[in-house]
Amino acid sequence: MARNDNNSRMDAPKGLRTPFTARFRGRDRFGRMTESFARGMGTPWFLLGMTIFCGLWLTYNTLASPGNQFDPEAQKFPLLTLILSLQASYAAPLLLLAQNRQDDRDRVQIEQDRQRAERNLADTEYLAREVVALRLAMKDMASKDFIRGELRTLLEELDRDKGTSKEPTSGG
Repeated sequence: MARNDNNSRMDAPKGLRTPFTARFRGRDRFGRMTESFARGMGTPWFLLGMTIFCGLWLTYNTLASPGNQFDPEAQKFPLLTLILSLQASYAAPLLLLAQNRQDDRDRVQIEQDRQRAERNLADTEYLAREVVALRLAMKDMASKDFIRGELRTLLEELDRDKGTSKEPTSGG
């Protein structure tokens, strides 16, 4: 059976291999790994585990006979010091990388919040202008009482005009 992937096709060239660093850039795996490492180091369980590890290390190398000690107490535990220094030398840059990623996310979030605030301000200003325009239009708009009063005045004028036109005219 023939496979369907591009590697088995003879009429198409194989894809170019991406460099090692490009793999991390594309999917950001390394950044996610540093964040999970930083999250793990910031937990009480990590501190408890490191404390137990160091405690067992020190206890064994203190109580064991000098021939069975793999990190001699007489030399002030050089292997433990080396291991902890190595762990710290890797932890510091990884923590900084994770912090930089968080700073980048915070920067993006702040920019989105700023844009949202600008839109809200523009919408609020627009609505305020519309409310003012409606209030001005309402002031110019005739009320029912005003229209009734005008109609009464017109009716009274018409009644007066009718009353004067019914009088007989002299002359002719």
